[in-house]
Amino acid sequence: MANAKRKGIFAGDDPFVLAQSWLDEALKTEPNDANAMALSTVDASGLPNARMVLLKDIESDAFVFYTNYGSAKAQEIDATGKAAFVMHWKSLRRQIRVRGMVSREDGPQADAYYSSRSLQSRLGAWASEQSKPLESRGALLGKVAKITAQKGTSPRRPPFWGGYRIVPLEIEFWADGAYRLHDRFKWHRLHLSDDWIVDRLNP
Repeated sequence: MANAKRKGIFAGDDPFVLAQSWLDEALKTEPNDANAMALSTVDASGLPNARMVLLKDIESDAFVFYTNYGSAKAQEIDATGKAAFVMHWKSLRRQIRVRGMVSREDGPQADAYYSSRSLQSRLGAWASEQSKPLESRGALLGKVAKITAQKGTSPRRPPFWGGYRIVPLEIEFWADGAYRLHDRFKWHRLHLSDDWIVDRLNP
């Protein structure tokens, strides 16, 4: 692994540990949703899509979030197996950018996370046909009421709802610098099995 003379907030040899430490700091300073990330995908024509989602876990080699598998983002991810995201923390003046390969998290881990959500969120996951046209909010609330009567207070995870695991080929850590001379370090590799290369980038 190349060492680009990193120190301070960039120090360390594991980018996932570093990402977790930055997120932990942000959780103390950001007023809302420190785990929010702008997720980017592309559709069948190559047109990009971006939306905010919540990062739910940083694993030893991946970033995990959850969604409806019928949503536009899920369909685009399933078609390409790739995605990118950026997390920006205004209070810290830092951001992390990630690009990589994506696979589904559709097992016990997804079940456990779904069970940890509030009952209203679990029922909402059943009721919402995410990204599909909706007649009215009243129609959605009516469907939630119907699902509540059907599923009760312990609904199981819907088969169309679960997680995605993004395993990066690139991770960039960015911190604001005086006079717009920002600090940027990019961890990158050609293949998931390769060792990381770390480069300092021009601001």
